[in-house]
Amino acid sequence: MGEDVVVEGAHMELAEPSIAQAFARCVEQGATFVVAHPFMLAPGRHVSEDLPRLVAEAAQSHDGVQFVMAAPLGSHDGVIEAVVDRCGAAISERGS
Repeated sequence: MGEDVVVEGAHMELAEPSIAQAFARCVEQGATFVVAHPFMLAPGRHVSEDLPRLVAEAAQSHDGVQFVMAAPLGSHDGVIEAVVDRCGAAISERGS
């Protein structure tokens, strides 16, 4: 990724910034293409239905800005490696 990448965190519900707020922040910083990445471990209903709907609704307020949805975090092979690494570190710390 280059220097022109903007990263904004968002929450689906119960906290701010909302998806609409974070989408708007990206656009305010010059984004014309937004990649929404669900920071979730499983491709459940939120990933397949709720998040695409919320991102599409947020995009409607920004003419000409395109978006795509990335796969959820949990579908990446590196997640299991990270879990194993964290568990190993916890075991090592326990023995200290």
